[in-house]
Parts: sequence; C-alpha cells; structure tokens
Amino acid sequence: MSDQAGLEVAELGCRRGGRRVLLDVTFAVPRGGALVVTGPNGAGKSTLLRVLAGLCPPSEGRLAIAGNVLAEDPSAYRARVGLLGHDSAIKLTETPAEALRFWTGYAGGRSTASPSDALAAVGLLELAGLPCRHLSAGQRRRLALARLMVRGADLWLLDEPAVGLDADGLTRLGAVLARHRATGGMVVATTHVEFGLGGEPHLTLGPASLDGLAA
Repeated sequence: MSDQAGLEVAELGCRRGGRRVLLDVTFAVPRGGALVVTGPNGAGKSTLLRVLAGLCPPSEGRLAIAGNVLAEDPSAYRARVGLLGHDSAIKLTETPAEALRFWTGYAGGRSTASPSDALAAVGLLELAGLPCRHLSAGQRRRLALARLMVRGADLWLLDEPAVGLDADGLTRLGAVLARHRATGGMVVATTHVEFGLGGEPHLTLGPASLDGLAA
C-alpha cells in the first residue's frame, strides 16, 4: 500500500430504476483514514457502498483510489476494493482454511495476512478445519472479515459489519480495522454500533441532503 493518494469521490450520483438514489456526494478518505456513513433506511447507504465497490455504475461523478480512476480502468480500481455486505457470502461446504487459501491466491501477492494469521485475528483459528455450515452467523461474519484481511485490498467497504457479532467479536473487529489502517488501509462503513470508529468523520445521507459531511 505504497501509493499516497487515498479514496477520492467527487460529485457522485446514482439512479436505480429511474429513481435518483445519490446526488452530488463528495468526500475523500486519506491513507489510514475512515468514514462512517449514517442515515435512515432507504437513504442510499448500501447503494453508496456498492457504487464505491464498482458493482453499481454511477450516473455521474468521479471515483478514484490511489490514482486509479474507476471510469478509466475498472479492473485496477476494483482490485483495490474489498466489500463486506449484509450477506457474508460464505461457501458452506468449505472450511475456513480452504476459503482463505482461495482468496489468498486470488489476491495475487497483494495479501498482507496469511490465512492462519487472519483466522487468529478474528478468533477462528481453532475452527479452521470445520466446514462452514457448522459455523454460527457471528462466526461466518468473522470469517468474512478474515477474508478481507487476505484479499489485500486498500479500501474496505463494510455494510453493518457488527451485525451478529458478540462483545469479543466487536473487540476483534475494532482491532482488525486498526491494524488495516496502521498500514495505510482505508475504511468506509455503515453502522449503528460503536466498534472503534466513533471519533471518525461521518457522512450523513438523507432524502433532502445527500452530501452532508461532518467531522
């Protein structure tokens, strides 16, 4: 993660089904920085994360990570992004170790954590050989977080990452995010739960004002 530029979002807009969901969203997240996205249900929080991930095309605006502009080189942009959505997207027939070995290979040398290191960080090392169908919802959420660690992405996009986590899981989540940011990683998260990002800048989305950034 040697590039100095962070995430740059300028005049971002998005329409879905003919309805404008996002309008003139502008902010920046520096290397090592974080942003918490808040707002009522239907304000566009999850849509914003999907747009930032390159999964939902913006109707206008500019997105760039470390100088990689989404519109100019989508592959280079997406390689720097990891998304943890509402669905942890865990393959139930695999073990945690197998899942992370796959994603380590997918990272193509960008990984900053080994599978065993990532599993230890989220408290799943002792369950590394257990098929994922036997994991609880909270444990699957932890595994999804470990998957981000081995992906080697600069920007982590987290949609309510605390859902399903117990007190120990929340503590580990905060520690993993601090570790990611300490190496220059960036975080954009939607959340209603405190897990270590309470003092970070907030972007509040709402029906009337979709560009309110407050420190």
